[in-house]
Amino acid sequence: MEYLTATEIAEKWGISSRRVRILCNEGRVKGAITKGNLWLIPYNTDKPQEQRRGRKNDTAACG
Repeated sequence: MEYLTATEIAEKWGISSRRVRILCNEGRVKGAITKGNLWLIPYNTDKPQEQRRGRKNDTAACG
């Protein structure tokens, strides 16, 4: 099986590598394994659904 690093997956998914590492730490990325401090993720793994409840794009809240 071919693996990609968190940085490579981040580029593929269009998110930050830090966010990918957080998702891996939470166990939300299927098949992700760690070698030392490096996350290895199968190249065909799908991006997990976002469950964060952050602020929405609301222009009225800006002033």
